[in-house]
Amino acid sequence: MALISLEDLEGFDDEQLDDDVTDSSEPMNEENQDRVLAHWQAVGRLHQVSVPREMRGPIQEMTVRNQTSEREPVPFVTVSRHEKLDEVLYEERVYPAGKWACVSRGDALYEQSISNAFMKLMRFICKENSTGRYLGMSVPIVNEITMSEDGINFLKEVVTAYYLPAEFQTNPPESSDPDITIIHRDTIRVIARVFYGTTTEETISRQISVLREMLGSSEDIDQDHYMVAVYENPGIPHRRNEIWFIRRGS
Repeated sequence: MALISLEDLEGFDDEQLDDDVTDSSEPMNEENQDRVLAHWQAVGRLHQVSVPREMRGPIQEMTVRNQTSEREPVPFVTVSRHEKLDEVLYEERVYPAGKWACVSRGDALYEQSISNAFMKLMRFICKENSTGRYLGMSVPIVNEITMSEDGINFLKEVVTAYYLPAEFQTNPPESSDPDITIIHRDTIRVIARVFYGTTTEETISRQISVLREMLGSSEDIDQDHYMVAVYENPGIPHRRNEIWFIRRGS
């Protein structure tokens, strides 16, 4: 089967994918599996990422599960909300301590690092774990970036983290992939601002600058590390993201 073109991809959104899969938990047929894989491969090429055929199973599992299962939000408490002309500029939130499955990648491009890391996490979520079960999807997926000494560019190493659903917080499943580490993260206080679209070094740098200008100088904000929260899959061009500034000592 030929891969879909970039022109096809522009109009190939989640609703069209939904039409190709059943509303039950029954597996897709061969043709639909190939079509969904082709969609992911086309998206991957936009970010210079190769999506291997071995990802067909996890992609099928997650696509079908998304039709029948609610995504579990990472718990948080809103401390304050700052608005202007009825538009929310940013929120301050506290995220409680919890366990996350993390993958560190240092590929040439930020998009490559987060995409390759997420494919590993997908396999972990989709039964490649010590329980042999589908773990369930939580949102957002959080990518942590570290700034270089010049304070402008990112270091190549990016940590992509998946919050373990509540059912697995006490007794986390193990991964057969040595690149996946289960860690305990302490309570964190962040300032979050929503933005839409793709996440590249350029777009993230722009969002950091925008929020920094809104907040002004603040000594209690970590200037070396930022987080990018992603709420939707890479196939959605206008997907929702957030830039998170981290409060020191939180």
